[in-house]
Amino acid sequence: MTEGRPANDSQLILASASPRRRELLQQIGLRFRVVVAAVDESVLEGESPADYVVRLARAKALEVQQREDVSLPVLGSDTAVILDGDILCKPGSRDEAEAMLGRLSGNTHEVYSAVAVVAANGEVFDRLNITRVTFAELEPSWIRSYVDTGDPMDKAGAYGVQGRAAERISRIEGSFSGVMGLPLYETAELLETSRCYPRTCPQQSKRAPTA
Repeated sequence: MTEGRPANDSQLILASASPRRRELLQQIGLRFRVVVAAVDESVLEGESPADYVVRLARAKALEVQQREDVSLPVLGSDTAVILDGDILCKPGSRDEAEAMLGRLSGNTHEVYSAVAVVAANGEVFDRLNITRVTFAELEPSWIRSYVDTGDPMDKAGAYGVQGRAAERISRIEGSFSGVMGLPLYETAELLETSRCYPRTCPQQSKRAPTA
């Protein structure tokens, strides 16, 4: 799947089907086109949350760069909700979505959001953002009503911070855009580091420090 601006008007390729990531890149004025990555998003045995999201962000960007054989830099991203050490991915059913929201109710969890860029020369750069999110108590009737909207079904942890779930989030410590799926501070900094952004900065190490 490819969409967005014409190739000759684009600064980079977004390796994601997420409309939220498209909105966030548009928010900081980037011109891009979308080529959806095809990668297995299964968690590896013993894999830490940080390793999981960074690995997938890099894999998505690399898969598109290699498959499309493009000269533009490719940006990949991945987000996971972490509660009590468990990685809460996208729910596979209504029952699973309700169970996830029940676990998040009244608790503080972490959102790990990684971004990776494959530069035009093939080098790969990545960054990681970790944000803490606290939900108020979620009544079973509210959970059922929210799941009825369909919003939880394509989102890690079964909620979207930019939608109705926001009415029950009591505290966010970190990056709102990171919880949406693309931490904009880290994204802009990473694109500068990899010399993909329309500003200049000193060359830094291949992998920038993580949060």
